[in-house]
Amino acid sequence: MSGQMSWWSRAALGVCAVIAFVRPAASDPRAVIELFTSQGCSSCPPADKVLGDLARDPSVIALSLPIDYWDYLGWKDTLADSRFTARQRAYSRARGDREVYTPQAVVNGSVHVIGSDREAIEGAIEETAQGGAVMSVPVSLSVDAEVLTVSVAAATEHALRRHGEVWVCSISRVVPISVARGENGGRELTYYNVVRSLQKLGDWNGSPASWSVPLDKIAREGVDGAVVYVQDGSRDRPGLMLGAALSDLPLVGRASATARAPER
Repeated sequence: MSGQMSWWSRAALGVCAVIAFVRPAASDPRAVIELFTSQGCSSCPPADKVLGDLARDPSVIALSLPIDYWDYLGWKDTLADSRFTARQRAYSRARGDREVYTPQAVVNGSVHVIGSDREAIEGAIEETAQGGAVMSVPVSLSVDAEVLTVSVAAATEHALRRHGEVWVCSISRVVPISVARGENGGRELTYYNVVRSLQKLGDWNGSPASWSVPLDKIAREGVDGAVVYVQDGSRDRPGLMLGAALSDLPLVGRASATARAPER
């Protein structure tokens, strides 16, 4: 998760134009929702379904981040990554509470609610929008045959935040899982917008900036989308989501029930 990526070249400031062959999602989403979930959690399937519904809303970027701390219950989550667990705990530290549980939805990097409570999620979206900084920075993505181009706009005149970190994550839109043991043993579960890799592109200082990301550095079996977000704070103390965008990617292979954890 280092910010120094020798195989990514940072482009000149400004917008880099490329010919896109895929259609990005809504360019001005109102929220990023991160669901911390687990195949070993009997309370999680309803939340996973809610996230699937939200993933179909073009005004929302909904992500599944499977955690690993329930693996001892008899089933090792096939999608989990310890870094997602660390991210969930980092949110707790940043908020100053000890609220780490599943299913937990973190909305716009700020408010957490029970992930199966759709009404609470919508309320958190409205709550986080009150300050003016959340999702105020336009982010755009475009894809050609080999490169994902990321463009982050300049801070607006009235922006409350003029600094942040820029991250890219590859996602698998739909991942079916057959759970053999544990609390969900014998169930067929489906996960949506599962994060498969997460890497820092660089820092944003309020000026327009762009990055070029070779697709072969984020593509893997089952990956068919990419999300880029600008977030206040740091990896250890993540803060408000300042902007985000989602784009389709050419599908590499197929997601499977034995999907590997994100590349390290």
